[in-house]
Amino acid sequence: MLGAPVDGLSLDQFAERISMQVDRGNPCFVVTLNPELLYRAQHEKDLLDVINRAHLVTADGIGVVWACRVSGRPVPERVAGIDLMMRLLECAACKGWRVFFLGSAPGVAEEAAARAERMFPGLRVAGTHHGYFPDRENHEVISRIAGASPQLLFVALGSPRQERWIDRHLDLLGSVVAMGVGGSLDVLSGKVRRAPEWFSRRNLEWLGRLLNQPGRWRRMLVLPKFALLVLIKYKLRLGRFSV
Repeated sequence: MLGAPVDGLSLDQFAERISMQVDRGNPCFVVTLNPELLYRAQHEKDLLDVINRAHLVTADGIGVVWACRVSGRPVPERVAGIDLMMRLLECAACKGWRVFFLGSAPGVAEEAAARAERMFPGLRVAGTHHGYFPDRENHEVISRIAGASPQLLFVALGSPRQERWIDRHLDLLGSVVAMGVGGSLDVLSGKVRRAPEWFSRRNLEWLGRLLNQPGRWRRMLVLPKFALLVLIKYKLRLGRFSV
């Protein structure tokens, strides 16, 4: 879809596929693909290459679900990063997997971990680290994660930094499933409220997030550009076209 892979799996199927990777001890890179990231990748080939190197790609955002349908390759449902993260935390608590939280502002990952432990009794948190570290500290952060030997690594460095970071360092992190989760740690920690379920049921979670975080309005401007690009490519069949 616009040069990027999107796996046609449900939330349950993604959780099952990731569980298989954990059981086999295979490193795995999961991208939660939303319209903003996919649109940016149209103009940054290295980012599109990163997405193509991922082992699993979810349709995170009703815009991507719609675009897949327009392109003739529909997916079963939207699989939001936070929903997949919560499902995997539930699996981790049941199966004894170790989890590492990386990203967000100082203190957020720790609070997210503490709340996750309360929500999922038995969850084993291998460690946490904030996301405000410079590139020169990458080696220290990677060593800390690898030394903790987690099976799941949730990376909240903001997109596309988190995707590029995982792609660049996955081989150094051990046998881990690493997934970019954007602002999900802020939600899990309680720092940011998720849009009410009413919005999600009506595919309006983007609007709920905008109402909760009005500062996101500039990011929302990409949505009509993304929709136009999809229509031009798949309805008008004009091939490559820059919007």
